[in-house]
Parts: sequence; structure tokens; C-alpha cells
Amino acid sequence: MATMADVARSAGVSVATVSHVLNGTRPVLPHTRQAVLEAVEELGYTPNTLARSLVTARTRSIGLAVSAISNPYFTEILQGVEAAALEHGYGLLIADPHDDPGHERKVVQLLHERRVDGMIVAPSANPRDLLAYLGRHRVPTVLLDRVVDAPEDGAARFDQVCADSAEPTTRLVTHLAGLGHRRIGLVAGRPGLSTTRERITGYRHGLAAAGLPYDERLLAHGDSEAAGGAKATEALLSLAAPPTAVVTANNAMTIGALRALRDRRLSVPGDIALCCFDDFAWADLFEPRLTAIAQPSRDIGARAVQVLLERLAAPDRPARTLRLPCSFVHRTSCGCPNSRPGKEPPHDRRRR
Repeated sequence: MATMADVARSAGVSVATVSHVLNGTRPVLPHTRQAVLEAVEELGYTPNTLARSLVTARTRSIGLAVSAISNPYFTEILQGVEAAALEHGYGLLIADPHDDPGHERKVVQLLHERRVDGMIVAPSANPRDLLAYLGRHRVPTVLLDRVVDAPEDGAARFDQVCADSAEPTTRLVTHLAGLGHRRIGLVAGRPGLSTTRERITGYRHGLAAAGLPYDERLLAHGDSEAAGGAKATEALLSLAAPPTAVVTANNAMTIGALRALRDRRLSVPGDIALCCFDDFAWADLFEPRLTAIAQPSRDIGARAVQVLLERLAAPDRPARTLRLPCSFVHRTSCGCPNSRPGKEPPHDRRRR
């Protein structure tokens, strides 16, 4: 089995230089780095990760705790995290907290006990125990997607990376209002999540911007899941004066809403207009095609890794929150004919 000394002899460099190339601990000239990597490949050298971790107190691993990994949005975030981690020579240990505060605390502790260098966590609606554990053990951590704003919950200790949620929701509401809708419903997510709060805020801002009153009966919580989205949509449709347009606050609830509309034999957008937060791969395959807000999910994952590595390099720098912009994907479920993705339509202000 080839050793680091063998690689150094083959590349014509010192063992220390080989170590710097493999561990990224010091800049190395490009031609020298290339010579080392070619020697590694030729000799089939495999670094001893365990021995390296004993020397450096680093395992070159990141713990990722994200619920609903099967959700396409979080799957794409995972892909962004994995690609960025691999690019920087880090492996991933992944756990699903199931959006349960007690389980969340346990899986994060298990990841920590496996000596990960840092954590990327999408916190639950009640992350107090999680944040207390991470803060007590001084675990370098980036909070992902769902931010924690209250200082008493310890958010100030942690970096955070997420998409903007409020303004894009406002945009969906004002777009529907511009088409003449006066009763616009919202299928909101799980209470307590920052994404839920922010999208409700955006919804209310959109109504205010359009000169429409807020009616609490037009807001129903779908628990961020398909079944909940169907139930919430059914509740809106059962009102004495149901909405003529609905905004769904994530992709799973959009599926549930479509099922509820199908069960009622209502057509979109003929009987009711629909816009959704979260674009997904098959949104353009529905008939009608779904007008949506697309989140930069892979970028969110990649930026979370970048921020975590910066934290590992500078543990005492101030924490920061990065909000990445979303994009409006214009299709036809809103009621605009023959819309092309990304093209903002003129408002015809039909009254409904």
C-alpha cells in the first residue's frame, strides 16, 4: 500500500507539501498541486482519514439534519450541500429529525458524537433544546432554510442561510389581485416555522398593497404536507364565500390543493386560479402549468457549506444571515393565457 512518503518521492516534493495539498491547509503552486494529485492517482494512495483526524482534531465531515428529505425542495438542497462538501474534501453524515423537537435534539447529538466538524440544520418549529445543545457544546452550526429570529432562542450564535419568503409571496398575491381577484386564499404551512410566518406576512402585505382587506377565514394551515394541503383547501372551498384564487405555501401542499380541487371537479384556472410557493421539476407538466415561486435550493445548500467552512476557519467572527432571492416563474395556472416561464404578463384587472 502506497504511503504519503511514496507520493512525495514520486512527485518530487516534501511530505509536508503532499499533506498541504491533500488537507488544504496551505496554498500550493498549481503545477506542484497537479504533480501531487497525479502521483496520488498513479500510486493509488488512500489517505488514512482516522490517523489524520487524530492529528488535526478534524474529521473532514459535516453533519446534515434536514426533515422531509424526500421532498424535492430538500432533495435539491441536499444535492447542493453534498456537491459543495465534496468539492472541499468533506463527507456528509445525514439524519432526518422528522420535524420533531425531541427527535431533532437526539439526532443532532448523535451526529455530534460522531465528531463531525460542524453542522447544517433545518430547525423545527420549536428548536429551543436543539439550539441550547449546540450552543452549550459550541458546535459550529449553520441554520438552513428556516431561520430563528428571537435572540432568547440563541439565534445570534449561529449563521443562517435561507431564501427570501415574504416578498415573493407578496408578488404572487399582487399578481392575482392584478388579474381582478378580490378573495385570495392562502394555504399556509406548519405553525411555528419561520417560513410559515414570513409567507403569511407576505400574503398580508400583498393584500394591503392591492387595497384588499385581510380576512382570517381565507387563511388555512396545511401543516406543510400534501394531506394537510388538501384539508386546508377543502376548508377554504367550503366557505360561504370561497376564494376565487389560492396561493399554496409549499410544493407538498400544492399537490394536496390540486387533489382537493380535482375531488370537487373544479378546473384551474377556469373555476379557481392557483399560484404556489416552490417550483418543482414537474410543475411545467401539469395542465395548466403552475405559476410558481422558484427557490434557489441548490445554491442554498452550497452557500450553507461555504458559510460553515468560513465559520470553521474563523470561529469568533460575528454570525450572519444570508437571504437568497427567489424568482417568479410565470405559467398559466394563474389565469394568464399562453404565459411563458419568467415573462411577467400585463394585468387585465378582470373583476371576479
